[in-house]
Amino acid sequence: MICTNPAQSWINQHQCRDILSRLDFLVVQDMYHTTETAQLAHLVLPAAGWGEKEGTFINSERRIGLIKQVRRAPGLALSDFRIFQLVAEAWGCGDMFHRFSSPAAVFDIIKECSAGQACDFTGIDGYQALEAAGGVQWPWPAHSLATEADGAEAAGSERRLFEDGRFLHADGRARFMFEDPRPMPERTSPRYPFLLLSGRGSAAEWHTRTRTRQSAVLRKLAPEYLVVEVNPHDAAQLGIGPNERIVVESQRGRVTATAVLTHTIAPGQVFLPMHDAQTNRLTYAAFDPESHQPAYKSCAVRLVRTRC
Repeated sequence: MICTNPAQSWINQHQCRDILSRLDFLVVQDMYHTTETAQLAHLVLPAAGWGEKEGTFINSERRIGLIKQVRRAPGLALSDFRIFQLVAEAWGCGDMFHRFSSPAAVFDIIKECSAGQACDFTGIDGYQALEAAGGVQWPWPAHSLATEADGAEAAGSERRLFEDGRFLHADGRARFMFEDPRPMPERTSPRYPFLLLSGRGSAAEWHTRTRTRQSAVLRKLAPEYLVVEVNPHDAAQLGIGPNERIVVESQRGRVTATAVLTHTIAPGQVFLPMHDAQTNRLTYAAFDPESHQPAYKSCAVRLVRTRC
């Protein structure tokens, strides 16, 4: 597993960890050996971080940018590129990667693979073109090259997909994916009457906190304990007071959290931050039929006071 932490982030943690525990050999490649998944690994391959390696990346606006190494990686950490090379050699298939002579060479290989695709960027003339343009958005096929004088400026300009009203289908028209509404995969019931929502909790936490929990400043800004947000009407019905420690329980697990009463949560719903490793002990493993995204907001739970 490379640069991901499913032993915290994946839905229904008991099932996820059961699957991971049955692997013959789990290898995790990450900057941090402290992630929940790395703690389960038989072998951890320490990877270099941003600024400790060279290469390219694509951001959310489709812009391909250039990363330059500014310092050596600490200890035994290596770039992803070098780790892939060494693994291939160890497995006896190094010859299959003979063109992987450098990150720049790999970029050229990926560029070739993009030819004729929606993300075609065969018009980018290597690292020099990326640096001159300050990054280039795909698509940028070979025929998009402007004159040498204004090519960098044109390549670096902001372009919006489908601005011309044509989409990536033979008829040029967009297609909407839809289906009839279906029941929740796990409905609430008298025993589990609340719908659990999970999502981003605070500005001081990001995803599974692999990096943000390393910062003393961010740790001070983040909640000290796991908090569950509850509508005041529901709390009154259950006799739950502000900052009371309560149990949130689903059919798969239970967690203890501090109750925060707020009108931003609708009656019949509760909210837990996804950043805490405990949250996904509760979630139900259901997936969207088209995108296959996990359904992190379709879990029935109940609230139990820990004291009366």
